[in-house]
This record gives sequence, structure tokens and C-alpha cells, in this order.
Amino acid sequence: MKVLVAIDNSPSSDTILGAVVNRPWLANTAFCVLNVVNLQRFEKLPTLIEDATREGMRIVEEGTKRITAAGYEAFPKTSPGHPRSDISCFAKEWGADLILVGSHGHGAFGRFLLGSVAQGVLRTAPCSVEIVRTVPGLSSPRRVLFATDGSDCSVAAAHAISSQPWPSGSVFKVLSVEELATAGNEMGAGSLAAIYPASLLEGLATQALNRARSAVETAKNILAQAGLTLDGGDSIPFGEPRRVILDTAKDWGADLIVVGSHGKRGLDRFLLGSVSEAVAIHATCSVQVVRGRQHPKGNIHAN
Repeated sequence: MKVLVAIDNSPSSDTILGAVVNRPWLANTAFCVLNVVNLQRFEKLPTLIEDATREGMRIVEEGTKRITAAGYEAFPKTSPGHPRSDISCFAKEWGADLILVGSHGHGAFGRFLLGSVAQGVLRTAPCSVEIVRTVPGLSSPRRVLFATDGSDCSVAAAHAISSQPWPSGSVFKVLSVEELATAGNEMGAGSLAAIYPASLLEGLATQALNRARSAVETAKNILAQAGLTLDGGDSIPFGEPRRVILDTAKDWGADLIVVGSHGKRGLDRFLLGSVSEAVAIHATCSVQVVRGRQHPKGNIHAN
């Protein structure tokens, strides 16, 4: 397994490194500690790029020492560029299976105007991405909320969970949201009850409930077969998926949310939104968005 650890000089990077050394990994997992020097910060001061690159190398070398001291294989990498896109480009070139990035905690308005590195990586990464917000205690049990819609990407995410090592005592809650049906128009979204007969709506609701039940059972079977401990609480709440997932994670005390990615890109994602992206950006705990690797593995091991 190849894990790309994207860090800078912010406090969130210390959180990422703490999470790396405090959690179990598959045997033979290799890490690349990457810092992309943000050229946009130095457009008017190009003479500072060299100093920033040296500082970036210091950061990744310290991070690499911290990971190797924990007994893992790791190497440093730094380069000038644009973090929102270049982290994903390097992940593709190296053949990463997972990217770890931090969250700087920007508010919604600031994120809309300026964007964020984490959001940029989520939109462009060729592999799974985890936004790290919490540092698990060494060997401490984890509370993992898995949100599934029964799609192929959700089934792949369940298999990804089952193939990872977890501390003893970890608990997994499977959730599938029965989405509230609305109709969109120029005036906004409204209830379908004013448009369609009750019998049709009841039939659609039944179908949605059956899909949610099937999604939950499929995921639970995959996790149970791997010997993971399942939470027995309500698994099929009713409402808007993004809000329900976030509220459930908060109320249940999850320290990690896992969701699958449908792989939408660009304009489609901007227009339609993404449950996985919304959850990853707005959650208060760590979030792993599982996406199958879309490239062959590379062999980069040096700057």
C-alpha cells in the first residue's frame, strides 16, 4: 500500500503525522511525505521561492523521520507548484492508494471564495482521500461510521474498510439514508406531494426504503465477514443524506466517517453537489472518501 502524506507548516500537518504513527497499517505500507510550495504566494516575490523550497524540504524531512521512527518506510518529496492540483498529480504519478491531507478549518464563505487544498484534492485525486482532523490514541479503539447508498462505489468502500487493520475494540456503524423526495424548480425545492398522487409517492418511498435496507445488509455482511464489531442502532434514518450523516456522526461520537465516491468531476460536481465531498468538508471528525485507484503504480522514490 502507498500512502501520500501531504503536509505544510500548519498545525493540521502535525495532526496528520500524529495520525500516521498512532494507527495500524497493512504490512509493507510505504509513505511519501510531500510538500508542494505554493507558487501563488510568491508571484510578486519570486526570490523567496528558493527559501520556501528549503523550508518545505525541512518540513518533509522531519515528517519522514517521525514516520520511520515508528517503523515504517518513508521518503520526503518537495516541489514548487499549486497544492490543489499538484498533490493529486503526484499521487497519480507515484501510484498512491491513499492521500492524507489536513483541514485548516476555513469557514464556508472563505472556502467558497478561496477554495481549500483539501477540497481541491478531493475533486481531483485518482485514489482514496482522507481528511485528517483527529489523532487516535495509540491502539485506541475507533468509532467508524460507514455511510452507504448500495452503489458499486459503496460496496468497494465496505471492502476497503474490511481489508484495513483496526485496533481491538473498534466499532462500526452502517448507515443508509432514506432520502426525502423533493422537486426542484425555479422557485426552489418543494414537496412532491403537491404534484404526484399519494399512491405513487408511497410506492417510491417503499422502493427507497428497500434499497436502503439492502445497502445496509450488504455492507454489514462484508464487515461482519471480516470479523469487525457492528453497532446495532438505527441504520436507515430519513432525511437529507449530507445532514443526516453529519448529525449521526456527531451524535454517535464517530472519530472517522467512511464514504464511497461516485467519481464525478468538474462541472457535474459543481452543479449537482456530492454527498461525499460535503461530508468530508463539513464533518468535525476525520473523513475517508474511498475511490478505486485509476492508474498503474509508479516507482518514484526520490526528489
